[in-house]
Amino acid sequence: MRYARLFADDKGESHFDDIEIEFTATHYVQSAAPLDFSAMFPATQVAFMRAPAGWASEFHVSSAHNMFVVLSGEWEVTASDGESRHFAAGSALLVEDITGKGHSSRVLNDMESIAAVVGLPA
Repeated sequence: MRYARLFADDKGESHFDDIEIEFTATHYVQSAAPLDFSAMFPATQVAFMRAPAGWASEFHVSSAHNMFVVLSGEWEVTASDGESRHFAAGSALLVEDITGKGHSSRVLNDMESIAAVVGLPA
């Protein structure tokens, strides 16, 4: 599995990167076959966000480091370097551009989007 990372370089330009997740078989439930787990991420808080169909933003930096997980709907996020990516249900984006030029976001299609926002330590 992969997730995308959005970060700012030393010049303040935001870029995407792809991070590969490694899984390890784990006996999570003793009475069942092993499940594959990734390493745990430290988290500080969790919230759910609902955005209406057609919602859009200008370029902005993230208010904090977070993992943005799309539960329904679809998003387009554009880095300041001009690259745009789509994030549909099941997609995850590690948002780390808390400085620099930031990114823009918008909800695609004609349905609202619900996402989980997991706060990460700075």
